[in-house]
Amino acid sequence: MSMHRKTITLTEQQDSWVKGQIETGQFGNDSEYIRHLIRRDQQAQERVAALRQALLEGESSGTSTALDMPAIKAAGRRRMKAANLC
Repeated sequence: MSMHRKTITLTEQQDSWVKGQIETGQFGNDSEYIRHLIRRDQQAQERVAALRQALLEGESSGTSTALDMPAIKAAGRRRMKAANLC
């Protein structure tokens, strides 16, 4: 993987925060911490995209119906009993 050098500007408070994160020993330098933050942001964006997709699928799946909670619970109990979990 090729690396690209970037120059960023941080406030004094932000710089102190980054240095503090490095001092914990979790990160070797500023770059490792920044890459960690970028990975976390990428993962968060992927989760948001998946949630949006699920919402769209739910909206387009048709009209909802009322849930029969006693029937749902009974089915769950039967499944647990069949699996010897109770």
